[in-house]
Amino acid sequence: MVTFSHADTGTAESEWEASGLAVLPELPLDAGELAAMTFIVLAAHPDDETLGAGGFLSRLHAAGAAVDVLLCTAGEASHPESRTTTPEQLAAVRLGEFGEALSELVPAASWRFLHLPDGQLAADRHRIAAAVREAIAASGRPGNQVAIVAPYRADGHADHDVLGSVAAEVAAEGGHGLLEYPVWYWLWASPADRAWQSWVRVPLTPDEQRAKAKAMNAHSSQTRPLSAQPGDEALLSGAFLEHFSRRWETFAWHGPAGGTNSAGDAERIFDAVHGGSADPWSYTSSWYERRKRALTLAILPEADYGAGLEIGCSIGTLSVELAARCREFVAADASSAALVQAAERLSGHASARTLHLTVPQQWPGGTFDLVAVSEMGYYLTPGELAELFTRVQASMNPGGTLVLCHWRHPVAGWQLDGDTVHALARRQLRWPTKGLYREKDFVLEVFVAPQGDPGLAGNSGVAGNPGQGSGSPRDD
Repeated sequence: MVTFSHADTGTAESEWEASGLAVLPELPLDAGELAAMTFIVLAAHPDDETLGAGGFLSRLHAAGAAVDVLLCTAGEASHPESRTTTPEQLAAVRLGEFGEALSELVPAASWRFLHLPDGQLAADRHRIAAAVREAIAASGRPGNQVAIVAPYRADGHADHDVLGSVAAEVAAEGGHGLLEYPVWYWLWASPADRAWQSWVRVPLTPDEQRAKAKAMNAHSSQTRPLSAQPGDEALLSGAFLEHFSRRWETFAWHGPAGGTNSAGDAERIFDAVHGGSADPWSYTSSWYERRKRALTLAILPEADYGAGLEIGCSIGTLSVELAARCREFVAADASSAALVQAAERLSGHASARTLHLTVPQQWPGGTFDLVAVSEMGYYLTPGELAELFTRVQASMNPGGTLVLCHWRHPVAGWQLDGDTVHALARRQLRWPTKGLYREKDFVLEVFVAPQGDPGLAGNSGVAGNPGQGSGSPRDD
């Protein structure tokens, strides 16, 4: 969890302006596509919806899209030191401001207050998820015609992170679109952070900018002091509000099931990526990548393995180190361009080979003592990921090691994130976790297959032609 205070100076808007945000790709939905969808908008507190997505909500209204808003808390904890206004009084004020702001942005929207306590949404995940599913069901739309608009799940504020995580889970399970809007991220993050580089932007028209400004003005309890007394200072400073007066809004976008990338798109996408750069993710030069590889190698419970398999080997920077600890080793990837480099790196290991194949549709023959899935699980749909874990389970020798390592932030254009990949692995495999390491940017986990269960190994005939197809791209 990021630690910050609303009173921090934070990253200046001038730094973000110079970062390249203005040239991010645009959200790939036109007015006609918006009009054919239902949007379930989630706000942890009154003003979240305006700060992060006010202009977009105004666009939805103009397009005639159906909009349903769920407000979780009244934001009654925003001024805990106030001597003039009780939390109950502040809740009433902020709910009134919320209604006024929505009337500026999307007058036709229906909205519901969930009456949850400010600052404690982690205890109400199931209630929130149930409310979102209920709103989706009430829309009457097919899953791929519903999108959830929610706070960015790594925004740094506990309530925002919980709400964003719930939204991501519901979106993934139902095949819905997901737009995550950052709020506090702009304060504590910097342009050097990698997360925003895969997001999309929504350019705002002058009318949308004006509607957003009017809605923001309605949240006066946050933008102006409650009184001159100590503890009643404005929560949102002028410098912070500059982040929300841009001519565009920015979202982490994950398309619905019908318009989201899957394993079948991987060869095209990642051949293009590797064709443009010999090392597109700076595996060889980045300290972040080199450190993560070292941690991955260190977390393995055995010094040596018989047969090893890496899924999504990319250019082979992790492959060559795994191969050194295996008597036999297979490195598989979607991208033929990436495999050229992987093969060169593995040329010093006579028992190592590369395979160009589609996972999970294709799988190498034989059984394995070590399977590594690094930075590729979120490039699959939930159904494809479930099939991948079935493949792993069928081909893993008793007592074998499965190591997963994934980026924890949303990946634009794909349904899953790293935390969801690991959660689905635990739920499906039910294998003991031998080691677990988390930090802000990635999660690293080792599972060990049960000993002596004949249902967990021995299926060597599941692959199609292992020399064809496409799979997944990123290695660590």
